[in-house]
Formats: sequence, C-alpha cells, structure tokens
Amino acid sequence: MDIESVMVLVALFIGLPWVILHYITKWKTASTLTSGDEQLLEELYRLARRLEERMDTVERLVASENPQFRPARLGAERDSHQADLSELDRLMAQTKGTVK
Repeated sequence: MDIESVMVLVALFIGLPWVILHYITKWKTASTLTSGDEQLLEELYRLARRLEERMDTVERLVASENPQFRPARLGAERDSHQADLSELDRLMAQTKGTVK
C-alpha cells in the first residue's frame, strides 16, 4: 500500500469524522444562552416592566387632566400584554427556584 492510499484512508476514517463532530459540537454549544445573555435578558425585562409602569402613570396623569383623552393602550391589547408579563413573571420565578 502506497503513502497516498494511507493518507486517503486516514482522511476518510479519522479526519472527516473529526471535522463533522467538531462542528456539531460547536453548533450545539452556540445555540444555548450564556449566563451573560440570561442576565441581559433579565435586565431588559426589568426595564420593560419599569417603562410599562411609567406609561401607565403618564396615561393616568393625562387622563385626569383631560377627560377626552383615550389612552391607545386600553382594551384587550393591554390586558393581553399584562397576561403575557404575568406569565413571564411566573416562569422567571419558577426558573430561579430550580436554578438555586
């Protein structure tokens, strides 16, 4: 058996599977959230909650000064957002309970 045949066999049976497994591992690790990503998401969530509360306050103030004012965020859309945020609060509390 000459050297070229050995090189081809090594490339096929060792090199190719190694490259494939290497990139599969990279792909699986890249699809997960890092702890930094989780902290950023939690910070953004807290910011969104604070902004929501501020918008409610501003709308209440404007509505108290101007009886014709109708906030755009009234109705079913606002209720669905509140339900989504409540569900997110529940999931975050559940996740923190399992992580600690």
